[in-house]
Amino acid sequence: MTSLKAYVGAEVFDGMRRLGDVAVLVDGGTIAGTAAPGSLPETAERIMLDGGLIAPGFVDLQVNGGGGALLNDATTVEGVRAICAAHARFGTTALLPTLITDRPAVTAAAITAVRDAIAADVPGCLGIHIEGPHLSVARKGAHDPNLIRPMEESDLERLTSTGIEHVLTTVAAETVPPAQIARLAAAGIHVAIGHSDASYEVARAAFSAGARFATHLFNAMSQLGHRSPGLVGAVLDSGDVWCGLIADGFHVHPGAIATALRAKAGPARIYLVTDAMSTVGSELSTITLGGRTITRGGGKLTLDDGTLAGSDLDMITAIRFMIDTVGIARDEALAMASSYPAMALGIDRTHGRIGPGARADFVHLSDALAIRDVYIGGLRQDFPSQDFPSQDLAAIGGTP
Repeated sequence: MTSLKAYVGAEVFDGMRRLGDVAVLVDGGTIAGTAAPGSLPETAERIMLDGGLIAPGFVDLQVNGGGGALLNDATTVEGVRAICAAHARFGTTALLPTLITDRPAVTAAAITAVRDAIAADVPGCLGIHIEGPHLSVARKGAHDPNLIRPMEESDLERLTSTGIEHVLTTVAAETVPPAQIARLAAAGIHVAIGHSDASYEVARAAFSAGARFATHLFNAMSQLGHRSPGLVGAVLDSGDVWCGLIADGFHVHPGAIATALRAKAGPARIYLVTDAMSTVGSELSTITLGGRTITRGGGKLTLDDGTLAGSDLDMITAIRFMIDTVGIARDEALAMASSYPAMALGIDRTHGRIGPGARADFVHLSDALAIRDVYIGGLRQDFPSQDFPSQDLAAIGGTP
């Protein structure tokens, strides 16, 4: 029996451009290519789709939790599995489980859990994002200020010896000096600047040292001023720096998003992240983070003082927000959730695209951008019967 399958009957977006009505050929866990429906290999098994759009599976580089599990509290393979499975139902086929500022023992346990999850082939687990504890107290956001501290030699050694191929770490440029950033970058660690009150000049020095990412643009960073451009200005002005964006209407105003998209120097781009907490894909109304209560309501998550604490966002909702509220083109929004983050992490040969040699990670969307089916490694994902619909940000007032 042939392993070659042809998915026929939907338009195809390959990660950069719309191909129209072509078939996607999948051989096992790999995309073999595309072909006109009338010229398919005779050996291919035809999978008929009723319209809609095939697009690359979404890639999310900042996911704190999902399905009731928060990586800080669920430092096990099963915890990682729950997070990945929760986001797969919303089209995310590859992600970086993200650890928020915590104690060294928890960081070590999270690294072990992710390394073991990758060894166990947990669908969707790419690596790890370690966000903190080497941040700015002035721009702490929901991070525990009592755990924020400078980077020590033991921290450098831990980050550079994880045994995980894809490691992203968020640090503050004024806390972690260029020499330490350079050592991390030389060891293959992806360094992001975030939760930082750095000046434009200090941020640019961090980028020159090897930092190539910025964490959730506009949020928890020094802002763009006409005399002090801050970290926001440095990110937008640096063509080799990629940056994540939380597109839920609470974290960043749609007008600011539109302005940033026009202003960002390339070829690096802005990509979407969810910064999701454990509420996504669950019915939880409250969660705890470091002993502090986070309340879910109206599409957002807040501490008792009103501080935003991660998000209640899934990726397909972020895409629809970019299209319906910010007003960007559908294909560009899809690229911001797939090919752009894959390019940023250097995995665009295998992820974030539909083309020969890529992993068979893709989604089948309706014309209204509802998730119909999700495939990871060529396997259609079966989700529990309980439905956790994606957010409708317009209906809940997602624009501040």
